[in-house]
Amino acid sequence: MSEVKIRPLADRVLVMPLAAETKTASGLIIPDTAQEKPQRGKVVAVGGGKKDEPITVAVGDEVLYGKYAGTELKFEGSDYLIMRESDILAIL
Repeated sequence: MSEVKIRPLADRVLVMPLAAETKTASGLIIPDTAQEKPQRGKVVAVGGGKKDEPITVAVGDEVLYGKYAGTELKFEGSDYLIMRESDILAIL
């Protein structure tokens, strides 16, 4: 993966969403119209944190986040989400 030229500020994190599931666990194919928005992603860049609150996620971590968390953006042909660290639910 190439270096991203976006540097989040303060407690914000840049996440690249992972691809949506195309099959169920039992092997059924999910059509595009029924696929849900992915809630997993890989951290690409992190901000410096706030004065008394250091960032706990690191670049390369795989994370779970809320369905409507963050702001979507497209940069150099790739889709990203930029969100506050508090929008991240768990590190996988």
